[in-house]
Amino acid sequence: MSVIDDYVAAQEASHQAHLTQLVGLVRALAPDAGEKISWGMPTWTLHGNLVHVAAGKHHVGLYPGADGVAHVADACTELGLRHSKGAIQLPLSAPIPVELVTRVVKFRLAQQRAKASG
Repeated sequence: MSVIDDYVAAQEASHQAHLTQLVGLVRALAPDAGEKISWGMPTWTLHGNLVHVAAGKHHVGLYPGADGVAHVADACTELGLRHSKGAIQLPLSAPIPVELVTRVVKFRLAQQRAKASG
């Protein structure tokens, strides 16, 4: 088990399904990314921080940074998702918005790869 799997296993059962799906999605989209715990959150790295996830009180947070949130802010609003400058709240009461997560992770991957080659 990785440190991220350990994090998921340590969370309340109510959060584990969302976290497991979110972790699986990020891993599938970014198979070359490193994994660690940073700031107490599962973190994927590729030429710096890529995205973080964390369990909240009634949601799972996705932290793609300010540029990542800005890239999907309109879609977050359309889906009724709370978001701030660097975070998107994915409520436990709704399915994970796979298309939105895919879009933001792919954006961050492109951004980090461009950073490395530039």
